[in-house]
Amino acid sequence: MLESETPKTRPMKHAHSVDPHPFAAPPEAPLRDHSELELVFVRACKPRDQWRVGAEAEKFGVDAKTGAPLHYPGERGVEGILRTLMDRHGWVEEAEYPGGPLIALRRGDASVTLEPGSQLELSGAPLPNMHAIAGELVSHMSELERVSADLGIVWLGLGFHPFAKQADLDWVPKSRYAIMREYLPTKGKFGLDMMRRTSTVQANFDYSSEQDALKKLRVSLKLAPVTTAIFANSPFVEGKITGEVSRRALVWTSVDPERTGLLPQTWGENARFRDYIEWALDAGMFMIKRDGKGLDNRGQTFRDFLANGFKGHRATLTDWETHLNTLFPEVRLKRTIEIRGADSLPKPYFAALPALWTGILYDDTALAEADALTADLTHEELLEVRKQIPFEGLRSTFRGKPLADLAQKVIDIAERGLERRAILGRDGKDERVHLASIKALAEHARCPADVLREGLSNDMDLKPAILERSTV
Repeated sequence: MLESETPKTRPMKHAHSVDPHPFAAPPEAPLRDHSELELVFVRACKPRDQWRVGAEAEKFGVDAKTGAPLHYPGERGVEGILRTLMDRHGWVEEAEYPGGPLIALRRGDASVTLEPGSQLELSGAPLPNMHAIAGELVSHMSELERVSADLGIVWLGLGFHPFAKQADLDWVPKSRYAIMREYLPTKGKFGLDMMRRTSTVQANFDYSSEQDALKKLRVSLKLAPVTTAIFANSPFVEGKITGEVSRRALVWTSVDPERTGLLPQTWGENARFRDYIEWALDAGMFMIKRDGKGLDNRGQTFRDFLANGFKGHRATLTDWETHLNTLFPEVRLKRTIEIRGADSLPKPYFAALPALWTGILYDDTALAEADALTADLTHEELLEVRKQIPFEGLRSTFRGKPLADLAQKVIDIAERGLERRAILGRDGKDERVHLASIKALAEHARCPADVLREGLSNDMDLKPAILERSTV
């Protein structure tokens, strides 16, 4: 959902450096001109044999009997759970600043971080295939379950908190969240819900060049509404069925338009890093960090900060990268291509999102097919279908047909891409096995939310069913 400045800024390592600015300043030195802004992306380019996939999975912790939300402080809060993960499983604390509160853990190339409403997120290590991704997620949940069982806590894979009201949640003590708490409600009516009551799964992908990055960005942005519909999984709000399949998707329709959306300015065949940079320069900032502490400069654009500074501080490459990590388009360009548009999911769908996009983005034929499939899609029609998706999911109407028709074509392209990769797991099956759960649903224009709410009504006590069906 959001973005940590510490572990998650390094999800894909070993980039081969191609520096277009041979005398570029160090990360903490003032930037001298606009050309240095491209360094974040250019330095991330790497050859195909170094491409990896990083998966991210958020979930809500709740009382196993009452569904009451997990808070931050105390032994039974996420703070206590993080400390127990450190004690039992070798995780190491990463504080925001020396002596600061515990808000993140690291172990190797993986991290565990906290979202503003105490949602707990695994940011997985960069891994070579979907079998490894699925294994990492299962291992993480096994650790978490052992830590949580004695406390009577379970973890829910849903895109929106099924029980909590805003007043039921506290705030994770991270400096940026305090600033966002004040700023985002001035930019859209769902800013606080996005921060504290939504949860997502994401996947990060490498790129080899500027052309490769922008092609992957274009295809994944155009198909972002399809991604959202396939993985729609938030039909409950405050203990009731809403009639929606994804409250999370609805929330994202009213969150700061300066930093969200489908970025049609990056869709051109000749798009460059510069096109993404120009968009990012005009998005409002939250803060800069000096000596580990946040300085509130909310609303200042990075373009203005670059030109005029802030309270005597000049923009650095680290500031720029921090700013990029506070932008929330449906697909984000940073050191990786980050697919962002899916609800959080329970176990049957653990690796489905990274599997779908690995099949498309890491196979040349599949990427070309997806590019051709989306070539004539317009921003206007995608905005229109996005309005339907929170309510209808794959049953939304797109060009006179169910959106499921397009989704099935996308899944088929991904399947063929994974088949050509021909990477087998211990059971002898290739990576297509991780797509099976969503493929079966899409064939009937269904999404995970339809399974969750099947046979339920608001005339029932829904809590036991919600807890049972959505536990990760």
